[in-house]
Amino acid sequence: MSDTTTSGSPANPAGAAVPDAPIGKKGLRKVIAASMAGTVVEWYEFFIYGTATALGVFGAVFFPGETAKTGLIYAFSTYAIGFIARPLGGIVFGHFGDKYGRKKLLQLSIFIVGIATFLMGCIPSYGSIGFLAPLLLVVLRFVQGFAVGGEWGGAVLLISEHSPKEKRAFYGSFPQVGVPLGNFLATVVMLVLYVSLSQEAFFGWGWRVAFWASAVIVLIGWYIRRTVEDAPIFKAASAREEQVAATRPAFIEVFRLYPREIITSMMCRAGENVMYYMVVTFSITYLTGIGIAAVPILSFMLIAHFAGIFWIPLVASWADRIGRRPIYLVGSTLMVIWAWGGFLLFDGSRNGGSYLWFTLGLVSGSIIHGLMYAVQPALMSEMFPTKIRYTAVSVGAQLTSIVAGSIAPLIGVALLTNVAAKGTPVTDSNSGWGAVAIYIAIMACVSIAGTLLYKETRGSDLADLDANDKRLTAAEKAL
Repeated sequence: MSDTTTSGSPANPAGAAVPDAPIGKKGLRKVIAASMAGTVVEWYEFFIYGTATALGVFGAVFFPGETAKTGLIYAFSTYAIGFIARPLGGIVFGHFGDKYGRKKLLQLSIFIVGIATFLMGCIPSYGSIGFLAPLLLVVLRFVQGFAVGGEWGGAVLLISEHSPKEKRAFYGSFPQVGVPLGNFLATVVMLVLYVSLSQEAFFGWGWRVAFWASAVIVLIGWYIRRTVEDAPIFKAASAREEQVAATRPAFIEVFRLYPREIITSMMCRAGENVMYYMVVTFSITYLTGIGIAAVPILSFMLIAHFAGIFWIPLVASWADRIGRRPIYLVGSTLMVIWAWGGFLLFDGSRNGGSYLWFTLGLVSGSIIHGLMYAVQPALMSEMFPTKIRYTAVSVGAQLTSIVAGSIAPLIGVALLTNVAAKGTPVTDSNSGWGAVAIYIAIMACVSIAGTLLYKETRGSDLADLDANDKRLTAAEKAL
């Protein structure tokens, strides 16, 4: 740990660099719970929405009368709306989060996400209110995406800025664990509803229960977040900023001052983001398209989600020992192989084949995704100084989601030739997914290039990063 004097002490009234001060195991556990709470809610809802879309619920409820393929495209287009709003949320929440603290903005974001998700389950069908139904869906997706855009950056920074530098990747990975945990909960809820209800009841009102259930998680998460405080290094940075009120870089300034870091983070994120949505969302569309029933797909997908809960912290612990770069590079390289191997495994289950094959496809995809996703909080938070970290991390992650994850299922459906004959197995083993595999491989190569641009930051002290930042303004250097 650094021996630098703690900010705000009599010997250091200006608020110079502070060490990555430990807060004890009890304090870390509380911060971990607070940072995970929102990501569990976020990914619970996103998986519920993605699963309902892939199963044809939204196509039937909000876009009736369309073909199977057109209905999926419309539904996945509304899915993408939430991603379009995320960079705006990242900018707004990042700006105020850098100014007023991570805690306050995280309390607000989880509340907005919860309200939007609950109301989504209340929207009447197209048959009841006509065009207003899909319009309300789009509006709520936008509001939800706006809040989610500020959620991830604040969550990973809340824990990363509290963590000791030797274990920052490990502790910083826990918000990422919220993804498989939220997906696991969503899969259980959706599976129970799908199995226990008739198809008419599930499409009529059953899917709505899954959205309403998120309110419970939201209330728990909001309460937990009331009990944590921002990290000392953020408080020190805030003290400096009070003396130089006009020096905080705006959204454009982040790109001007840290172009390499922003571009690098976006490139690293691109392949990972596509990989996630192809594995957990698009795979359902593809598997049902080759004749596999929804129940076994959702049932065996639980294995992939459950494995991810333990896999992500394990990978992050390796990143603390051997570095962020080698692990991310392995993950993005394996993604190229999975682009073809994953679909070959999926096809092994067609025409009465064993469910083992598509399960291996899902689990292997989840494992490869985890190699990249587990490392992201540490990798991205260590690129930027504290004064603009929330803004920069949020922008880098959420801008990428527009051109990566948001449109990945949409592109997959557009490229997949067998969706129009949904439920009818295709005979050509390569029919429909060859172009999709090329798309996945190209996005993996983008992440490989980003990883090669990234300069290893393992073991870096956030206080030293702030103190040694050569892009500080003259006013800040005078403090």
